Amino acid sequence: MSDQTHLPRSARAWLSILSRYREPSTRRSLFELAVTLVPFLGLWALAWMALSVSPWLAVAIAMINGCFLVRIFIIQHDCGHGAFLKNRKAQDWLGRLLGVLTLTPYAVWRRTHSIHHAHHGNLDQRGIGDVLTLTISEYRERSLMGRLSYRLYRHPLFLFALAPSYLFILQNRLPFGLMTSGRRYWISAMGTNACIAVLLGIVLWLGGWAPLLLVFLPTSVVAATIGVWLFYVQHQFEETHWSNAEDWQLHDAALEGSSHYVLPQPLRWLSGNIGIHHVHHLYSRIPFYRLPDVIRDHPELAEAQRLTIRESFASVRLHLWDDARRRLMSFAEMRARYGAA
Repeated sequence: MSDQTHLPRSARAWLSILSRYREPSTRRSLFELAVTLVPFLGLWALAWMALSVSPWLAVAIAMINGCFLVRIFIIQHDCGHGAFLKNRKAQDWLGRLLGVLTLTPYAVWRRTHSIHHAHHGNLDQRGIGDVLTLTISEYRERSLMGRLSYRLYRHPLFLFALAPSYLFILQNRLPFGLMTSGRRYWISAMGTNACIAVLLGIVLWLGGWAPLLLVFLPTSVVAATIGVWLFYVQHQFEETHWSNAEDWQLHDAALEGSSHYVLPQPLRWLSGNIGIHHVHHLYSRIPFYRLPDVIRDHPELAEAQRLTIRESFASVRLHLWDDARRRLMSFAEMRARYGAA
């Protein structure tokens, strides 16, 4: 990733400018919902029908449909931020219903995600809604088993092959992180689970195990994997932002600690423009379909924190925060600079 662009305005100064983009259009929101749900349901049906032709064809269609499920998650995400519909009750019910498709309890996710937004980049407030990131000193102070467990956790095979399915298929079934925070989160998780069980039961009754294993599962796994990858590269890049509580500032962390993931237009559309993440973190009430307007109108934001696809692959080797150099580095770089650990 190239050096960060120094913006002429402070992060806080951008707030009044970005507020002009915050109002959702009901007509546009419903259009975006339709052009996401209709293809998703159509591909689901097509994959099911393809089972009679070839199971491999069904799996291929289901995997493609995972991209539309990512877009459904982005709509649910905007509902959680109050950025999709003007009517808050309708917005929350839409978020709950979409949570059945994304396997994500709406109230639980909204709360943990708000914690992520409120504390991202704060070294003293890690643990909920983030990818665990240790400083070099924290890593070196760990026991041998502690260092090994962190290396396993940060390994790409775990982060992008095992963790996504575990997170969305298993962990989301309980309100982890909010287990003692009130019954509303248990109601959200159990209500979502009940609706998922009913839907899967209907699928099982109508088509047996094949649609579950060869259509539902590949769609969900692909969507989960893409979602975790996007979340990872949005914050895990070389020149991201971390600081201790006494030096941490919410708006600076939001702008400087989030990337602008530059994607081709088809991928930008399927991912709901979430790659324009620095703008989203700075002003989360902007609807996803208005984020391109922001970087079109303000080229300096378009150039800030740019991360290309090629650079994003290189970011996977960055695991530790170097307080002294203010950047993420790899285990190999740590050994070269600070000695073995």
